[in-house]
Amino acid sequence: MKKNVPKKILITGGAGFIGSHVVRRFVTRYSNYHIFNFDALTYAGNLENLKDIEQSTNYTFVKGDITDADFVNDLFARNRFDGLIHLAAESHVDRSIVDPLAFVRTNVFGTVNLLNASLQTFKENAGFLFYHISTDEVYGSLGKEGFFTEKTAYDPNSPYSASKASSDHFVRAYGETYKLPYIISNCSNNYGPNQFPEKLIPLFINNIIQNKALPVYGDGNYTRDWLFVKDHAKAIDLIFHQGKKGETYNVGGFNEWKNIELARLLCRLMDKKLDREAGTSEKLITFVKDRPGHDLRYAIDASKINQELGWEPSVTFEEGLELTIDWYFDNKEWLNNVTSGDYLEYYKKQYQV
Repeated sequence: MKKNVPKKILITGGAGFIGSHVVRRFVTRYSNYHIFNFDALTYAGNLENLKDIEQSTNYTFVKGDITDADFVNDLFARNRFDGLIHLAAESHVDRSIVDPLAFVRTNVFGTVNLLNASLQTFKENAGFLFYHISTDEVYGSLGKEGFFTEKTAYDPNSPYSASKASSDHFVRAYGETYKLPYIISNCSNNYGPNQFPEKLIPLFINNIIQNKALPVYGDGNYTRDWLFVKDHAKAIDLIFHQGKKGETYNVGGFNEWKNIELARLLCRLMDKKLDREAGTSEKLITFVKDRPGHDLRYAIDASKINQELGWEPSVTFEEGLELTIDWYFDNKEWLNNVTSGDYLEYYKKQYQV
């Protein structure tokens, strides 16, 4: 690469929850990079997430859909990208049950479109890297003990996880068949600022503020490993720059919580924040009919990224939740804007609240 010529990095889904934190980190930390944020701006994509960096000289937003092969090919042809960080995805299990084909189109066809475009770029730029971000849900469900490792066999149980498993396989297949340089990471449940309030933590924060029911599936004993989104963005940064090509890295928070215990913790924290009597918000917890194919437990063994790249979570779960709650309280206009769409009616129907 010639001196003074910035590296061009394409980040898909950069207006979404995790993507916006990754875009911000790369734009602010790497002035010698030019970051292209490629996003379709669906319901979960929001440019308000990036208002603080939208005028940066090393940042360009590109509105487009990864399912549009012609658009993707043209974008790659016009820009000699040095790397791709692929975060664009349909990501909500409930929505995948209602409309599985939407997940196939975006997560499978969209990823293959990017892979095909990347092949041509790789022919012209041997330093190109395709970095694909995936989920721990591709591994299926754990029992009461054990952890997902990078060698765990895939066993997806929902249309969402099946679509992500398929995209992972395509990335590895292009690496093996066409020698396309790639890295994959599989993360646990993210939480933090900017998360669209269809996911558990921001949904509950918003509902507690409004004194609405807190829908908990089944008996509430489903267990998840929670990862603060800014810690995930740091992990993505490390993997992109220091990870070994052709490798997989699991990123988790070392932080397992049963859904019902998490709900109760959030209620306690919110009661303090709202100056409510202890126990007030917990009365909002409502057990609802379980969803189909609900995995009992996810837990990630993140020792590989810890030992090889030195990554570890920077905050405890309680600290991360406090930061998250404070962000939603400080950004009520953002919350009101994103909750004014169709998702409200969708959730009323799904949860019967």
